[in-house]
Amino acid sequence: MIENRIYNFSAGPSMLPEKVLLKIRDEMLNCGGSGMSVLEMSHRSGVYDRIINDAVSNVREIMNVPDNYKILFLHGGASGMFAAVPMNLGNGTGTADYIISGNFSGAAYKEGKKYLKNARVAATSEDDQFRHIPKQEELDLSPDADYVHVCWNNTIFGTKYNYVPDTGSVPLIADMSSSIMSEPVDVSKFGAIYAGVQKNLAPAGLAIMIIREDLLGHEMAITPKIWNFRTEAEKNSMLNTPPTFPIYVVKLVTDYLKEQGGLTEMKRRNEEKAGLLYDYLDSQDFYISAVRPEDRSMMNVTFRTASEELDKEFVAGQAARGFSNLKGHRLVGGMRASIYNAMPKEGVEALIDYMKDFANAHS
Repeated sequence: MIENRIYNFSAGPSMLPEKVLLKIRDEMLNCGGSGMSVLEMSHRSGVYDRIINDAVSNVREIMNVPDNYKILFLHGGASGMFAAVPMNLGNGTGTADYIISGNFSGAAYKEGKKYLKNARVAATSEDDQFRHIPKQEELDLSPDADYVHVCWNNTIFGTKYNYVPDTGSVPLIADMSSSIMSEPVDVSKFGAIYAGVQKNLAPAGLAIMIIREDLLGHEMAITPKIWNFRTEAEKNSMLNTPPTFPIYVVKLVTDYLKEQGGLTEMKRRNEEKAGLLYDYLDSQDFYISAVRPEDRSMMNVTFRTASEELDKEFVAGQAARGFSNLKGHRLVGGMRASIYNAMPKEGVEALIDYMKDFANAHS
């Protein structure tokens, strides 16, 4: 156990497994017997070549990625992919459907409008303050769209898809930034999955892109070379210097996930943690949870009290209990507990104890 560690409920950058942090510490001055830090290492070196290839292999194994999909490590995080996706995949009919279920799916749509002839809103839950995920019967999909885009888990509002939208022959593209590797996913049901890594996998600055091979090679002429999926696939994400340190941490975290039993075990742990917190929220009336139960996120649990003043007091008291980053996003207020893979069950139990104490003191 690392001394003076707190329970960090940040939505991202977020907690990393302590075992991984200790491994980073131990290798900081001498990575892989190279006599240098990974921070200093050439991405063309033999040591780093093994690191990135192991990271790719681990992602493929853990997520059971089919052979006809490429795994890319790209600059710019998920926000960069908001532009890269339309530039690479929207060069057919120039039409793409966006299902807007929160802030980041809306941001992806706004970015897509810059590059697409016709960016469409196929459904939105904005009129419900994003408290639910649009259902299949709510979707107005275009049969000639180049792709359908979704955000799988909504970090700000605390919702998550509990079904895979049926998009027919149109590729489904999913931003899984805040849920990637939290549970098994059938990759074959998606044309592409991408994620910023700063929630469950590594420090910020890197995006993982898992893309079906037949979707490569259709990029617009304006596509920057560092976001050209075809070229990056041909160069094993080494067209230029990639975000070397985050990729190294992805390798270590995926090593750790394999040791822990993979995504089946992660799902069990995450369901247990989220279940504890939601069961408490459902058992009382001091805190309010606005998300529809069937669409609740396992990763980001949002709640509030009856007043903004009490919310502020709750957040102000977190440090004394050994917590940080419980303040809700500025768009919604209240509180948010992000309980990604690295958050131990004990952290959730400690949070519930604090919530009970605070409610008792103010009831």
